[in-house]
Amino acid sequence: MQPDCREEKHGTSAPYIYPIKTIKIYDMRKDTPINYEEVEKQIELMGLASVGKASIREIKRLVDNIQDATGEKYVRMEMGIPGLPPAQVGIEAEIEALRKGVAAIYPDIDGVKPLKNEISRFVKLFMNTEVSPKSCIPTVGSMQGSFASFMTLTRMYKEKDTILFLDPGFPVHKQQCKVQGVPFDAFDVYNYRGDKLREKLESHLAKGNVAGLLYSNPNNPSWICFTDRELKIIGELANKYNVVVMEDLAYFGMDFRQDFSQPGEAPYQPSVTKYTDNFILFISSSKLFSYAGQRIGMMVISDKLFETRAEGLCRYYSSDLFGRAMIFGTVYALSSGTSHSAQYALLGMLKAANDGTVNFWEPVKKEYGEKARIMKKMFIDNGFKIVYDKDEDLPLADGFFFTISYPGMTGEELIEKFVYYGISAISLAITGSERTEGLRACVSLVSRDQFPDLEYRLKKFHEHYPV
Repeated sequence: MQPDCREEKHGTSAPYIYPIKTIKIYDMRKDTPINYEEVEKQIELMGLASVGKASIREIKRLVDNIQDATGEKYVRMEMGIPGLPPAQVGIEAEIEALRKGVAAIYPDIDGVKPLKNEISRFVKLFMNTEVSPKSCIPTVGSMQGSFASFMTLTRMYKEKDTILFLDPGFPVHKQQCKVQGVPFDAFDVYNYRGDKLREKLESHLAKGNVAGLLYSNPNNPSWICFTDRELKIIGELANKYNVVVMEDLAYFGMDFRQDFSQPGEAPYQPSVTKYTDNFILFISSSKLFSYAGQRIGMMVISDKLFETRAEGLCRYYSSDLFGRAMIFGTVYALSSGTSHSAQYALLGMLKAANDGTVNFWEPVKKEYGEKARIMKKMFIDNGFKIVYDKDEDLPLADGFFFTISYPGMTGEELIEKFVYYGISAISLAITGSERTEGLRACVSLVSRDQFPDLEYRLKKFHEHYPV
């Protein structure tokens, strides 16, 4: 509002009073690519107290609602959903199995024998790790494997009831612990890379209450990858304190700085299995094979752990043998095994990879790696920073995820603003990251024909919030 302003008018001593006017200030930041009022309306309808603190699924629902209301397509980076067609060899194998009538038959709880053999072979050929077929169990996605492992591991020894997470990580793993009532601990590993990892990790394991520790490699959400030196530290401390290491290999072989695609030839997928035989691996079919919809994954237990006896298991299971308790206790109670036909799809895909007849990594690298490189440049050119950028002294690979921040904004603030610009992502804060200024961006659902839209929206954002 303009203040009263008085001055003498020429030719008279009487003051002239200018009328008071209200000036409407135009906020250019409401000139957003997505209708500002409609976005506000949809946020209110969902009853979200804070968009920045919303879960992955809440963000997804909000963006779905805004798209339906406006007809505007978002650049979707919140969900880690495969962006490629499912592997054809898997589809054909599953169809053939269905035609043979497997849908009418219960599969064995621990998986069909040909699949168990191929899982064992896959681990040998692409990880150089020996595990017998009996220790290879198909699961309802990798998520069932982690749920079952948390439950069984924390019942082996009365004093070991806690799961340790090397964060950042997939938020639902902690949710699995919460619904089971399993205690958990965590720390952001990025602050303790290299030799610094030993002291920090040992400070947690020395408490004596940790049954198992979990990390993803490559990491969701940061895309960092443990070096061989760090894997050795983890393995040595796991041996020292009798802790089971759980490797989440959802993005198996997708550190595209190296070629892990040749069966039986180095380099192999990096793994703690070189340094300990106290491990469980979770291998997904969702990203490498783009077979997410059938919910089929693999849980690979070391032979030593499979044969371990622990008196504490008898409190909950009919056997004190870990492998038997896992299969006929936990997995049986959870789901009685997994989809019969999907097991044959996985069998077909693994056999093709093992035989070297299909290279599953090449199209994944071309699509995800190249898109990440292009998209990261767009963000950087418009004032954004990459949050997690190195493995010790090496730049991170371009892959499924990358992390971004914007000067002067927290991750929560950035998400709350992004929804008006037709861009969606998730906050690193919900992943256990201490870098709360950052967001996780997933490249898989962003089509290349959306790149012009993304570039325009980022430029508009940078114009509205200059740095």
